[in-house]
Amino acid sequence: MWTVIYIASGEKTAESIKQKLTEEGFLVKLRQTNIAKQQYEVLVPESELDEVQEVLKDILHSSHL
Repeated sequence: MWTVIYIASGEKTAESIKQKLTEEGFLVKLRQTNIAKQQYEVLVPESELDEVQEVLKDILHSSHL
């Protein structure tokens, strides 16, 4: 089961988050949710949720997306 971990405002931001999480060894999917607002859901397997949350927090606080 895939779980939404983050909603990104823009494809560039979503792709950047996906790339960084993938580099950390996580499976990641993107799903566009609002075409008009360019919003994308970043999804990860539910079994990796806790680990991904910690890594994502570091990514969001340490870089400019």
